[in-house]
Amino acid sequence: MEYSGIKNELIQQEVYESLPPVLKAVTEPFTGREKDIVLLSSLGVLSACLPNVHGHYDGDVVYPNFYVLIIAPPASGKGVMNYSRDLIEPIHQKILMDSKTQISAIEAENKKNGRSKDGEVQEVPALEVKIVPANISTAELYSFLGSSRHGILIIESEADTMGNMLKNDWSNYSDVMRKSFQHEPVSLSRKMDQTFIDVKEPRLSIVMSGTPDQLQPVVQSKGNGLFSRFLLYTFDELQGFKNVFDSNTRGYKDVFEQSSRFVMERYGRLFELENSVEVELTPEQQETMLEKFTNIYEDIIENHPNSFLPNLNRHGLILFRLCMILTSLREQDLSSDSWICNDEDFDCALKITIKVLQHALIVHNTIDEVGLSKADDDFLFGLGIQFTRQKAIEYGEKLGIPQRTVDDKLVQWRKKRVVKKISHGLYKRTTN
Repeated sequence: MEYSGIKNELIQQEVYESLPPVLKAVTEPFTGREKDIVLLSSLGVLSACLPNVHGHYDGDVVYPNFYVLIIAPPASGKGVMNYSRDLIEPIHQKILMDSKTQISAIEAENKKNGRSKDGEVQEVPALEVKIVPANISTAELYSFLGSSRHGILIIESEADTMGNMLKNDWSNYSDVMRKSFQHEPVSLSRKMDQTFIDVKEPRLSIVMSGTPDQLQPVVQSKGNGLFSRFLLYTFDELQGFKNVFDSNTRGYKDVFEQSSRFVMERYGRLFELENSVEVELTPEQQETMLEKFTNIYEDIIENHPNSFLPNLNRHGLILFRLCMILTSLREQDLSSDSWICNDEDFDCALKITIKVLQHALIVHNTIDEVGLSKADDDFLFGLGIQFTRQKAIEYGEKLGIPQRTVDDKLVQWRKKRVVKKISHGLYKRTTN
């Protein structure tokens, strides 16, 4: 993962060739960045569709739920993320309708019993859903986390929707997201309306996309812990004007709707299990993972900011969760009390994790904070005291950095006053 080799590359083709059938089906119609976005967003959505599946990681019981964030410029094709919602929509609608029916029945019974002296009044349960919006109050999020035994999903195509909510006291649920990542207990108490909500093991999945400018209001800083909890995927190439009349795109919805039937059926069968199924890695897989992550750890210590280490540590858990998801989608024996992740799924999960770690490092190095990252510092000092934009672009090409990213760095460096613009296309470093 040395800096000269850090690129926001595509996920390897061999990953797509080895996916479980349902993921092969939804990714097959797409190419390039869109294919990667569909895969990652679908994995994020499916992490909320696997009840009664768990594993043990670092001594704790963990569930498949994880967070995905796609960062790219406007009109870059990241909107295909929205197709993944179709995979969970039937589950959401069934849970919502069943919950509304139950609430209506209890309210009707209470109304009937309220007319008699000895009538018993039942407590009306909170509404249960599977999908919740990002523009939600903290209290509502607690309520939905508490009422949904098998977790909920936030899916949002504009990250600033969440970013705007996190600016308000009544809707700043950043701490809930941080705690829910590892299912730490969350609780809410309000004296005014005598509310107390206690969620022992919150299960939250997030799938979100946004532009680079929308990132910081969500994660706030690299140090507050939320940034390192996201699986990040980023790119800056533009899509060009799309053929909006391409007849092949008409079939995208059909593919996802057909695949949603499998997801609904798998959800139903897992939901009916009396006991939760444990997903395990083989000793060989555990050894491979530890060896890979140890090597990456040493590389980060030597070549990159130590502030990126939390990302590495939490991507170990993301890797394990990807193994849980892929295994749960492929496994046919639902009568077993444990599943062993096969080598094909483990290899897929490992390849995806290492690839998105590289993407996360790119994003990490571009977040606007005081001072420069080691990578940016090395890049800037490699240009000399005075340099042209063209020299920076050519130097960036040697390091595998796209032109758009170099231009963004020049803008950020001027904001931080580590360079000043002398004339058109000519810059001077202000630090020694």
